[in-house]
Amino acid sequence: MKIWNACKNMFRSNLAALVLLSLPSAPALAQQQLGVSTGLPIPRYVSLKSDRVNLREGPSKDHRTAWVFQRAGLPVEITGEFENWRKIRDSEGAEGWVLQSLLSGRRTALVSPWRKDGLMILKVKAGSDDLSARLQPGVVANVKSCDGKWCRIYGEGYDGFLEQTTLWGVYPGEKVQ
Repeated sequence: MKIWNACKNMFRSNLAALVLLSLPSAPALAQQQLGVSTGLPIPRYVSLKSDRVNLREGPSKDHRTAWVFQRAGLPVEITGEFENWRKIRDSEGAEGWVLQSLLSGRRTALVSPWRKDGLMILKVKAGSDDLSARLQPGVVANVKSCDGKWCRIYGEGYDGFLEQTTLWGVYPGEKVQ
């Protein structure tokens, strides 16, 4: 009987260890949260579709407008969903609710919005020294692709590569096709 109990306990601990090892890490679990309305990952980046988007205090038109965005293409992060409303956050941390019809899946990013001066050097190729353009902090760029380290961005009059860590609108290490 003692041998049976010892084997049973050893089996249970090995099984528990196997189950724990097969679970994704906490950050991976956090990234796998899905929106209740769309089934898409939360959080995720999108952009504003319109030049006028009301940011509301809650998920209905009955809630007060806390802010009005006036820049189509601005990247925002969806942090929650309720029916046809999305809770979003901008690069400065302002949060509120907008109608999902005012958001686009088109990926854009802000070039180093945390910097107040200086220019960011856009490269012709990822990691090269060849200059494609100089961009001011806060420029809204279209994201063509990211490989986890470099993103190819473009806009009116420029096209090139910036390090992913210099952009707000893509996650560190995220791959965008």
